[in-house]
Amino acid sequence: MQIQLIRHATLRVTMGGRTLLVDPMLSDKEAMDPVANASNDRRIPLVPLPFSPAEILKDVQAVLVTHTHRDHWDDAATAAIPKSMPILCQPPDETMFQQLGYTDVRAIAAVMDFEDLQITRTDGQHGTGEIGRQMAPVSGFVIRTDNEPALYIAGDTIFCPEVEMALGRYQPQVVVVNAGAAQFKTGDPITMNSMDVAKTAKMAPAARIIAVHMDTINHCLLTREMLEREMKNFHLQERIAIPQDGETLELR
Repeated sequence: MQIQLIRHATLRVTMGGRTLLVDPMLSDKEAMDPVANASNDRRIPLVPLPFSPAEILKDVQAVLVTHTHRDHWDDAATAAIPKSMPILCQPPDETMFQQLGYTDVRAIAAVMDFEDLQITRTDGQHGTGEIGRQMAPVSGFVIRTDNEPALYIAGDTIFCPEVEMALGRYQPQVVVVNAGAAQFKTGDPITMNSMDVAKTAKMAPAARIIAVHMDTINHCLLTREMLEREMKNFHLQERIAIPQDGETLELR
């Protein structure tokens, strides 16, 4: 298995001889307005793409989208991704992709086979209280294939019973969590903070945890440097990978 962090939550995942592009945000640096109601008004993305969209899309067989907030699917993705590309998504987003002109949209309600991959949808909580309800719906996905580790992409969620259930039920060997502790001026974080990452690691003691979703969007206040320091405090630094943009991890 190869997992390459492009930037933020955008990944290239290669399993079973297939390559999926996950949650493409392909805008140039500062091309989009900042997330509103945040503690700062920096334009996003805060950092450039490490590769061109054409390089990112090379050899990609399908795009997997956890949800369609603009830091997971943006206008640049719509412009760059061919309309014939298979789009694998949660059911509430199916119509939007069809309206964008995509001709092979496959909504995953529970479990779907794509080539040699089995993809199972999981639930999450994109925050707490009324903010969490407004941010929904979001999904995660467990991806399996023969002779490779099972991968759980948790998506935009805090640590919650839905994540606990997915970890316990599917026993993934690799878990990608969206950290960053994204937060508005009011309310709790809507993605994982350092404590949530630590809880995930402790709930899945045999898994390798990969933390992404940092240093790119103005309301993500937990940086890589901060998370690395916190993981050392929890004595989890050997279990948590915090890749840089463009970095590829080999997992067996």
